[in-house]
Amino acid sequence: MSALTIAYVLLFYAATAVLLLGVALKIRSYVRTPAPLKIPTTPAPTTSSGVALRLAREVVLFESLFKSSKWTWIFGWMFHAALLLVLLRHLRYFQEPVWTPVLWVQFAGTYAGFAMVAGLAGLWARRFLVDRVRYISTPSDHLHLALLLAIGLSGLTMRFVAHTDIVALKAFMLGLMRFDWQPLPGDPLLLLHLTLVALLMFVFPISKLLHAPGLFFSPTRYQVDNPREVRHVAAWAAALDK
Repeated sequence: MSALTIAYVLLFYAATAVLLLGVALKIRSYVRTPAPLKIPTTPAPTTSSGVALRLAREVVLFESLFKSSKWTWIFGWMFHAALLLVLLRHLRYFQEPVWTPVLWVQFAGTYAGFAMVAGLAGLWARRFLVDRVRYISTPSDHLHLALLLAIGLSGLTMRFVAHTDIVALKAFMLGLMRFDWQPLPGDPLLLLHLTLVALLMFVFPISKLLHAPGLFFSPTRYQVDNPREVRHVAAWAAALDK
């Protein structure tokens, strides 16, 4: 077993542990954070089923972003929809045999990479071209976009320009999951791509990218607008009353 393979095996085990543990701890923090006030963004649903429908529209259609800024919505929705297809396409590297639905998205997932990069480019350009957005942008905002864009571009380059040994790559990925380590191809572009993905896994739990699970724990989104019908009491306040 080469030192290169061992290094990337350990790298991805560490990145996976940080990602899973970090996200779990963050979600635990979200769950424990009290919500003492009724603050749903109005007009808000007055029933639990309405809240579920609202969250579904937010997750699938980015409804609030569409109402706020059409250009940001176009690039944001394009990026997220393309990212989903790309991730589904990459599932084939972790399955044997490959599930039929994953086979169905292979063609769309291949070219979704271009839409993903275009969406990221639009979102990054917005941080330079829109005055109010440029004013509130931090270095981390730019670094996150640069990292995602580099991952997308390196992946597209491997797919359409400098091909790598995907059979050996799949064997490596399956070996990671089965604790049966297999040699990793030494292509520089592949190593760059994998390093960037591991870096993203490391920074995800401590970055603004956590808005993905955080959406479901936002009181402005998950609360029912029924303050006149039901008295809202935070969990910690209810404990004090006992």
